[in-house]
Amino acid sequence: MRILLSNDDGYLAPGLAALYEALKPLGEIDVVAPEQNCSGASNSLTLSRPLSVYTALNGFRYVNGTPTDCVHIALTGLLDFRPDIVVSGINNGQNMGEDTLYSGTVAAATEGFLFGIPAFAFSQVDKGWQHLEDAARVAHDIVARYLQAPLSGSPLLNVNIPNLPHSQLQGWQVTRLGKRHPSQPVVRQFNPRGEPIYWVGPAGDARDASAGTDFHATVNGAVSITPLQLDLTDTRSLPEVCDWAAGGADSASEHCAPAESGR
Repeated sequence: MRILLSNDDGYLAPGLAALYEALKPLGEIDVVAPEQNCSGASNSLTLSRPLSVYTALNGFRYVNGTPTDCVHIALTGLLDFRPDIVVSGINNGQNMGEDTLYSGTVAAATEGFLFGIPAFAFSQVDKGWQHLEDAARVAHDIVARYLQAPLSGSPLLNVNIPNLPHSQLQGWQVTRLGKRHPSQPVVRQFNPRGEPIYWVGPAGDARDASAGTDFHATVNGAVSITPLQLDLTDTRSLPEVCDWAAGGADSASEHCAPAESGR
């Protein structure tokens, strides 16, 4: 079993080291992680400059780029083999609801998924690394379960783990993504020259934390496992948009695909 391990907190992050140690019994692990913290990098690739790969004293390789860069480089030229799974994390803080769109942790796993490789993203709900070893144990158990009983296709699973002792966790729950309120306002400050600078504000509160969501599961002490997909098509809107486009100057009615096309 060959495992490609990455993250978005950087190759020196405690979460990466803990995950590496937890997964070692399951197979041979290659680490390719960012040189620096890349939280919020999403699925960005670095196209404006060349990238370099370095090797740390512990054998971890790191890239002066984004989490997606790391996995992309690993899969398209750095490694001389195709890993069986891609694992990302453990992130210092939750990736739930719309956070998944911004998350570098989820993005690293997503890049593996795009190459047809089963992928897992692990995050702790609260920052600070409290009960990190317990979270790593959960990650081990979930990956081990997959290796024992693989899911069909190449799944992309987003896992959020409450910062609790393992004995206090309330099992695993398969969930959907919840929703948040809009983010808080930016924080406006001034640099030494008196020019305004802006810090992106904190994420908003959960707007949909109802039963079945990742927010609800983790608040109640359970590990949230959310299967993700990348098809952003709003299939429910296809008929309405088709009718709307058909009324334009250049009729589009004959080009409207069936609502279930490709699904």
